[in-house]
Order: sequence, then structure tokens, then C-alpha cells
Amino acid sequence: MTEIAISPFVTIGGMPLVEAEHLVKTFSSGQNAFGTANGRVRAVNDVSLAIEAGETLGLVGESGSGKSTLGRLLLRLIEPDSGTVRFDGRNVLAASGGELRRLRRDMQIIFQDPYGSLDPRMTVEQTVCEPIAIHGGEPRQSRRAQASQMLRAVGLDESALPRYAHEFSGGQRQRIGIARALMLRPRFIVADEPVSALDVSVGAQIVNLLRDLQKEFQLTYLFISHSLPVVRYLATRIAVMKQGEIVELGATEQIVSAPRHEYTRTLLAATPELETAAT
Repeated sequence: MTEIAISPFVTIGGMPLVEAEHLVKTFSSGQNAFGTANGRVRAVNDVSLAIEAGETLGLVGESGSGKSTLGRLLLRLIEPDSGTVRFDGRNVLAASGGELRRLRRDMQIIFQDPYGSLDPRMTVEQTVCEPIAIHGGEPRQSRRAQASQMLRAVGLDESALPRYAHEFSGGQRQRIGIARALMLRPRFIVADEPVSALDVSVGAQIVNLLRDLQKEFQLTYLFISHSLPVVRYLATRIAVMKQGEIVELGATEQIVSAPRHEYTRTLLAATPELETAAT
């Protein structure tokens, strides 16, 4: 198979906000019937990339390709075996204490599963305000006002505050999760397959919402998906991941209209277009 030359640090013209160099992460592949380890799986294998402030880098690949692991490594939700991550020039992996807490305010995640990512025992107000409760110290009334503002930004309103997650549809739950991610006014968000658990029409609304929020809050996204057509709508550039490696990376239209790697062509052929209906 022909390999495609990758230039991970070529961005769209500005200074990278997020940079990763030679990231490696290995997991145990489990145990066999005799209780001994079967071996190790390299989920992320020497990956380097850069994301410019204000852009959306789409990260695509099939399940098990290492996309979510890479996103979590960038946020330091899991630790790499080796490599470096920098955010706005600061070494994320070397940060500790107060410096790490400050970095975490700027980097948030939107999870894939809108059903499993919300605590059923917490009200919407508690859920959306949780980041401030952890990082802040602001009075409850101030938190509540900010939560109301953020719910409106995602298409809900303050009537949702005293309710629980089970009272909402999947699309509404994902909006709540997005509001939670925005509460600290982060600069960088990893959106980890945020529409894969939703039907097509609801997913289109969420994609449109993310696009609008990016403009309103000046966000930078890593948008993870298994669908190239979905990523095409949002992304400035696309990185294609296979078996822990970036096999192709480039401007969105180049990747979609003239893919160079056989695996990229396979992904394009396997996924339908997303109907990006207005919210």
C-alpha cells in the first residue's frame, strides 16, 4: 500500500494553539484463557499534529483506529507512553498543580454518548455548573445565571435547570453536554463523535450548533468522527487515522475531492452525506 507523506505542522497560516509530537500510547490487549497477557496494542503510534487557533481539525477513522485515545492524550485525560503536547506554547505534560488547573479551564471535551455522559442523579443545573464548582468558587447565583446563559446558547432555556437528564431526548442531552463543556469558556474543545449516537436529522442540528458556537465563542475544535462527509461540513483540515497512525492529512476539499490514500477513499465510499438542516 502506498504511504502518504504527512506534514503535521502545516496549518492554515497562523500559530498552532495545540501541538503534539511523536505521541505513543499502548494498552494491554487483555488476557487469554490461561490468564496471561496476550500482548500490547499501540493505540496511538508516533502521531504528530498541530491545530491552529480558530480552526476545526477533523479526525476520521473507523472504530478502534485510535481517534478517541488521541483526543484524550491532547487533553491529558490519559498519559502517553512518550511524546509531547503543547497548548499555546505551554508543555501540557509537564504541568502540575495550579498550572495544570489553569490549562484544563482552556481545554474541554464533548463526549460521544449523551445518555452515559450525564449523571442521572444530578440536575441540569448541577451538571452544567460542575466545571465551575470544580475550578471556580463563584457564588451559586452567579453560577446559575451563567448556566442559564449557556443553555440559551445551545438552544435550551432556564426551565431545564431543575430537571434531570432522563427527562430529555438524546439531542437535548447532547446540548446539555455542550453547555457544560462551554461553562469555563474554553479555547479548545475535543468533540468526540458527538453525533454518532443520534439520528441523522438531530445530528445535523448538533453539527450546525457547533459551527455557530465556534463563531460565537471563538473556539478551536478537534472534531472526531468515523464519517468523512460529516467532518467535511465543519473541518478546515482533515486527518485520517488508521491503526494508530495518521495516514493522510490535508485541507478538507483536497482530502474529500482527491484523496491520495486507499483507506481515505474507502471511508468516503462507506459513509452517507449528512443533511445539514438549519437549527
